[in-house]
Amino acid sequence: MAEEMTGGCQCGRVRYAVRIADDEAYLCHCRMCQRATGGVSIAFKNVGRADVRWEREPERYASSPIAVRAFCRECGTPLTYEAHGHDRMDLTIGSFDAPDRFYPTEHSGCESWHKAWLDTSDLPASRTDENPSLVKRWMDTLGRLPD
Repeated sequence: MAEEMTGGCQCGRVRYAVRIADDEAYLCHCRMCQRATGGVSIAFKNVGRADVRWEREPERYASSPIAVRAFCRECGTPLTYEAHGHDRMDLTIGSFDAPDRFYPTEHSGCESWHKAWLDTSDLPASRTDENPSLVKRWMDTLGRLPD
């Protein structure tokens, strides 16, 4: 059964609600996505265009001859990948308010993946609240740690 989820950009200027039918998502490693996000891959949730309701329309740019990408002009958050002529689109997992709901079921654009970045679970890990200098900067500036 479909349920509504919400999301938006980092600064909160662009917000959306979307009807989600399942928890499946995917990772795209193509060079276009790498360049558009500055990352080695991006996590997407494929949804019906008609299932997305924008509180404020994001800006869009033609990232290639076959698609546009939506983003917030104020903070730069990447929000979508929208292929021309399709009734479906991709929303970035990181823009959802509850991104932990989703799990990856496939890789796309694997001709450009960086295998060293696929499984990093054996690397040392630390929490933001365990970094004293970072905690101090946030507390001095905001009075709390960010969400």
